[in-house]
Amino acid sequence: MTTQTIPARSGAATRVKEGQSLKVINTHGTQVVDFWAFSDPNVAEFLSNEHTRPTLLHCFPKVGQDLYTNRRRPILHFAEDTSPGVHDMLMAACDNERYGLLGCSDYHDNCTDNLHHAMMALGIRQHETPSPFNLWMNIPIQADGALSFEPTVSKPGDYVVFTAAMDCICVMSACPQDILPINGHAPVEAHFEVLNWPANTER
Repeated sequence: MTTQTIPARSGAATRVKEGQSLKVINTHGTQVVDFWAFSDPNVAEFLSNEHTRPTLLHCFPKVGQDLYTNRRRPILHFAEDTSPGVHDMLMAACDNERYGLLGCSDYHDNCTDNLHHAMMALGIRQHETPSPFNLWMNIPIQADGALSFEPTVSKPGDYVVFTAAMDCICVMSACPQDILPINGHAPVEAHFEVLNWPANTER
């Protein structure tokens, strides 16, 4: 087990075998991490928010539930969460066009490019950008359906653990958002570990 870094404003990808677990750590407590999972080697099958929500009948998964692919198969089991459990499954990954709408005239680091760069580091050209599971992203939903972008409510060292239900590739992006307040004052690094056992079992 080795702790690896998700660099600030950048991404990282790792293979996780069925039965292994992935621990994603909010090292400073303020960082949103966009998260994806793809079936390995068939990356056309991937963790799908649109398919997970109707299966769970809830906007967001809870510990003890599975996350589902676009083929409606479990890909990950949501095993642990030491944070208050505030995450997001509504927002698309940021991209350069999004930052243009926010007033940027030059290129801005973004989670979409981080996903594709991380996959290319594994030799995989991924053509689609699925909607991410935005770990620790705080998007309150008001009674009238209104949304807002708020800072994370996690604390330093909070983590989530997913156990793989199939061989998969997990990709994480330390979101570069520095215009809206979702990352506190500035984007920072996060960390992850691949665990060679299922979470919450004897080992």
